[in-house]
Amino acid sequence: MPFKYERIDKDNVVLLIVDHQEGLYQLVRDYTPADFKTNILAHAALGKIFNLPTVLTSSSETGPNGPLPAEVIAMHPNAPFIKRQGEVDAWDNADFRAAVQATGKKQVILGGITTDVCTAFLALSLVDAGYTVYANSDASGTFDTKTAQDANDRMRAAGVHVLSMFAVSLELMRDWRNTPGAPEMMPFFDQYLPEYGFLARAHDAAAANGTPSGL
Repeated sequence: MPFKYERIDKDNVVLLIVDHQEGLYQLVRDYTPADFKTNILAHAALGKIFNLPTVLTSSSETGPNGPLPAEVIAMHPNAPFIKRQGEVDAWDNADFRAAVQATGKKQVILGGITTDVCTAFLALSLVDAGYTVYANSDASGTFDTKTAQDANDRMRAAGVHVLSMFAVSLELMRDWRNTPGAPEMMPFFDQYLPEYGFLARAHDAAAANGTPSGL
């Protein structure tokens, strides 16, 4: 079958925040704690910047799994928040399915803890239900790199697109002249991807000095 490039369409995509809970966060070993905290906040921030319909879900949060970070909830105070009490795969929860279906979108961006369970199980179920799925690999974490690689291989084999946060954000934006574009995304990168944020700062400084360089 010939390849067809289906890009993320900001007008046809829903953002899912899956079990980014403070207790489960302690299980993540394939990122440093500081990096992963930044990544899950960046994942949530993309929904706010691009005005994406967003659905939050947690699993047994009154136990050791803990709550979602307050910063994430503050970004999406009016988003559906489904608090699952037993279902491992969020798609098995009728309220969660209804919340996703109610958006009317056919593409999904998701990230979760753990990559091999909370992200992968849901991603596979969504593909089976007819959605195009983009897994934010930077916003999904698990016990070790091998487990993450195995989970990502499983998802790719099923047709899930496994992307970095940088790729997700730029595929949403597409053109620096768009809105959201450079004025919105440069502060985002400065906060959540300092490697690129500092590159932008260096470019701005060179431009101010009359010696701009290309980005």
